[in-house]
Parts: sequence; structure tokens; C-alpha cells
Amino acid sequence: MTERIKKYICDLEAKHRIKVLWAVETGSRAWGFASRDSDYDIRLIYVNRNEWYLNLSEQKDSIELMLDNNDIDIAGWDLKKACNLLRKSNPALLERLQSPIVYRADDDFIEEFLQVSHSFYSKVATIHHYLSMAKKFLEQLKSNEEYKLKSFFYTLRSAMVCKWIVEKDEMPPIEFHEIYKNLNIESTLVDRIEKLIAIKSTIEESYFHKGESELVSLIEDCILQAEENKNMLTSANGNLELLNLLFKKYVAKYDN
Repeated sequence: MTERIKKYICDLEAKHRIKVLWAVETGSRAWGFASRDSDYDIRLIYVNRNEWYLNLSEQKDSIELMLDNNDIDIAGWDLKKACNLLRKSNPALLERLQSPIVYRADDDFIEEFLQVSHSFYSKVATIHHYLSMAKKFLEQLKSNEEYKLKSFFYTLRSAMVCKWIVEKDEMPPIEFHEIYKNLNIESTLVDRIEKLIAIKSTIEESYFHKGESELVSLIEDCILQAEENKNMLTSANGNLELLNLLFKKYVAKYDN
């Protein structure tokens, strides 16, 4: 599958006359709790040629397509769009910069972009994103006796990212095990999380689950903690000029 994905990336470059700087896996495969039939969520950052940025007409700054009977979901952002999203501390972008599954990388670019990203990380912006997700998913879980295990993990991860944001100074990791192993979580709950991850790896995404009252209580505690602290968190202090220079550098580098 990796080679097929890499070929699709090359095809996209040729079709759209772009250069892909960063192509990675996101979603459950990158988070570390994929199901047996999980699809592939590929996310790109790419750069257009210089003439594209000089056009007076509004240009489409994203790519979206589904391939292989919807098993491969590819979406990408132009570099200018990615830079502007970074200015807003976009949580999805901050996650994909840390993905452990990489299909294409300009190593210099990602090193520089990651370095700049830390100064644009806003606790207050990111916690509102994850808190909203956690509350929405929790409402869905509590309204049904049975629920998809996939939805349960989305809820649990979102809530625990909120806990991370409140308690830690660095950006939350994309990999779920890096989150729950580095927070003050009871060992019995950690063990249960890992057993559920093992179960999820053997079943399909349509599988329904029930129970887990102790982990649901953990989710509720994380949400309560986030609600109590969300308005006291720090915002970003990024250097816009550094980001602007990075943008210009990589447009120039691939303008051919």
C-alpha cells in the first residue's frame, strides 16, 4: 500500500504541477488505534509554482480526492494556506506535522516548519477545538447503550488531549500512547486503554461496544478540567516575519 500511495502522490504532482513537501498519514493509523479495515488518510502540504501565486484570480488552494473504493483519502493544502492556518494554531495542521507515518518529506522544510510551529502553538485555540470534539462525541456515547469503538476512541483521545493542553507546556503529540503514558492516569486505566486498542486492531470499524464506565468517568473529568481552565490558557507569540520568509524560500526553491 505504501508504494501505491507514493505513486498517487507523484501522479498528483504531475497533474497539478505542484511539489509535495510533506505527505503523511493522519487519523487512526497515525494516532495508533487503527481497526482492521481502517482507511488511509493521507494529508499533504505542497507548493505551487511562482506564477500561481501571482495570479489575480482566486486560486483553489487545496486538493481532495478519494481513491481505491474510498480506502485512500487524500487531501492537501497549498503552502500559503498551511502557513496561514499555522498562524491560527490549527490543531489538524499541528498534528500532521508530527505524524510517524511519512510518505514524502523535504527534510529541510519540515525541520524549519516544525521549529516555527512551536511559537504559533496557542493553548487557548487548540483546547477549544478538542473540547468541542470531546463534548460532542461524549453526548453521542451517552445517548446510546452501545457505540462504535471508533467513536469511543475519538472521544477519549480528544478529552485527554484537553488534559495535556492544560497540564503540559508543549504541543500535544499526535500518537495516543504518547499522551496517556505521559499524563497522571491510573495504571489500571492505562491497562484498559491498551487492551481496547488491541481489541480494535482485530475488529472492523462497524463493531459496536458498550460499558467502560471508568474510562467514561475519565473523559468527563478531562472535560471538566478543560472547562475550568480554558479561559486562563496562553495564546501564541509567533514571529510572522519568520513564517513569511519560510514561505518565500520554498516557493523560490521549487519554482521551475
